[in-house]
Amino acid sequence: MADAVNPDTLAAPRGYSNGLLMPPGRLLFVAGQIGWDREMRFASDELAAQFDVALGNVLDVIRAAGGGPEHIGRLTIYVTDKRAYLAETKAIGASYRARMGRHFPAMALVEVKALLEDLAKVEIEATAVIPA
Repeated sequence: MADAVNPDTLAAPRGYSNGLLMPPGRLLFVAGQIGWDREMRFASDELAAQFDVALGNVLDVIRAAGGGPEHIGRLTIYVTDKRAYLAETKAIGASYRARMGRHFPAMALVEVKALLEDLAKVEIEATAVIPA
């Protein structure tokens, strides 16, 4: 299992780890995933709903490689509107916990002007270590 690295010299993280020491294994880089299905249809135009689908898509890639949520060492979340993200934090948090449990990898949240797909409001990429 991974070990959280949260030095006393930094503020205590909430909902993520400052660092995550991962055990040996195969390194998996998951491309940015957005909130659409295999037919490239968005189920919703709401950020929280798109977050749930995008995170599910990330986990589908990790499971296909033989891993699970606990093998994610880093998540980078790109949103087109940080105010919308903050307004929907409760729903996003519920979705995160339903899919990830109490596993909190190192994370970054970045507001971007736009994503490649015009209807996309969030894109999530991940790095995981899949046990050998």
